[in-house]
Amino acid sequence: MATFRLQGSKVLAVDLAGDAVKVKNGSMVAYDGRMAFKKLSGGGEGIRGMVTRRLTGEQMTLMEVKGEGTCFFADRASEISLVALNGEKLYVESSNLLAADGGLRTGTSFTGLRGGASGNGLFTTTVEGTGRAAIMSDGTAVVLRVTPQYPLSVDPGAYVAHQGDLRQNFQSGVTFRTLVGEGGGEAFQIRFEGDGLVYVQPSERNTIGGEV
Repeated sequence: MATFRLQGSKVLAVDLAGDAVKVKNGSMVAYDGRMAFKKLSGGGEGIRGMVTRRLTGEQMTLMEVKGEGTCFFADRASEISLVALNGEKLYVESSNLLAADGGLRTGTSFTGLRGGASGNGLFTTTVEGTGRAAIMSDGTAVVLRVTPQYPLSVDPGAYVAHQGDLRQNFQSGVTFRTLVGEGGGEAFQIRFEGDGLVYVQPSERNTIGGEV
């Protein structure tokens, strides 16, 4: 299995010993050793995945890197967080996924209102299996724990990813941005309930105003 490690907070180093890793196309900044590169269609899910992503609008271009040595990846000086998966499923916006172990499966999942409100469409990317993934954020991501006793509400513009046994629903009313005079109309937050982790960034992406 490929070894993921951070070089600082904005560069991902992946050590390969005949292994493969799937990474965002164009994110490689350097490598040593012997490597082979291959563009993956449909976000690494083949023809079926390519058709699904075109139909859902959840576009993601990945390449496979395989060989022996070390590759270094970065994208627009974004902060990088490592996520360990043990047979779990990670839900992540496609624009926030930097890399995934070659043995992890990628796909798409319906998000409904959350995806539409965050400006990312009605579907999101999933990463499933055992291995490591690297996600990006605008600023250092904060990892927040959700338990049955302590649900969590998140602004859709700050949401990056989540994992675990979580349910999503939507709360209408006053949002964080409404309080500082940036919102108007009927607004909402995402409410997570269950047991798992939610990754949020300290900078909000452009959304449809966090409003419906």
